[in-house]
Amino acid sequence: MSAAPSRRRVAVLISGRGSNMTSLIAAAKDPSFPAEIALVLSNRPEAPGLATARENGITTVAIDHKHHLSREDFERAMQEVLEAHGIELVCLAGFMRILTAWFVERWTGRMINIHPALLPLYRGLHTHERALADGVKLHGASVHFVVPGMDEGPIIAQAAVPVLDGDTADTLGARVLAQEHVIYPLALGLLAGGRLTIEGARVRVSGEAAQTSALVAPQVA
Repeated sequence: MSAAPSRRRVAVLISGRGSNMTSLIAAAKDPSFPAEIALVLSNRPEAPGLATARENGITTVAIDHKHHLSREDFERAMQEVLEAHGIELVCLAGFMRILTAWFVERWTGRMINIHPALLPLYRGLHTHERALADGVKLHGASVHFVVPGMDEGPIIAQAAVPVLDGDTADTLGARVLAQEHVIYPLALGLLAGGRLTIEGARVRVSGEAAQTSALVAPQVA
């Protein structure tokens, strides 16, 4: 009997409660999932997501960015921790720090992020408010590879949701967040399973990509 393929060791970087982190942890509990969440790292020692990770038996590390003289000093401390834990892939899940090219380039093709908008629209913050102000009919979320430019990396997966009459930033954001929890584990599974190839600005998926209702919007009765 051949040995089961090894699972890729993943670190999730958070700054807060880690809602998307929780969805990744849940997906990785399936033994067939090609990645394991080996580490949760936060730049805020008080981040609630650290307790959630520990409750799930995951190693946690807090590196307070305020205790480092420069952004690069902070990132070098992170890099040392990631290397010490044998991390192969990194997922950003509400990690509220702009990363330098020094760090990003060390994880080229191995670090992904979830963004609450249909990229390339609405890069940066306050995406739901901006979508409502523009009157768009579709909004959503994207998982992309991290590159030095903010929210500019090749897109792995997207989920679209309808913008409803009477929506507020909170109601629209909640609808988007539910789909973030669908596509982030999907994207990590494809990456850890070796099924993604970056060709310029595009990401190709080998084999038949998993299809879910989260990737189809709008749905009209």
